[in-house]
Amino acid sequence: MYAAAVRFDLHIPQSRSLKVKRAAIRPIVDGLRHRFRVSVAEVDHHDQWQRSAIAVAVVAGSESQVRDVLDSIERFVVTAADIELLDVETAWLESERA
Repeated sequence: MYAAAVRFDLHIPQSRSLKVKRAAIRPIVDGLRHRFRVSVAEVDHHDQWQRSAIAVAVVAGSESQVRDVLDSIERFVVTAADIELLDVETAWLESERA
């Protein structure tokens, strides 16, 4: 089993309220869930109008599968409208075999 979590720090420059921010983030979160069948959550900057952090968890049978999905997810986030990607941080889960 191979697993990784990736965190995207985002800037939403046009946002002037939490409602506008959530309207910009919702298509990304929903799109990731439906297109890639991964777990997604907004994990930071909940009360800031122009910032957000989204975390995504990926599990697959091989490291290359996880890397391919992570690459596709990052391309999806980068191409999202009205969003600037500030940082990407990936953490791998180490699995011990008995």
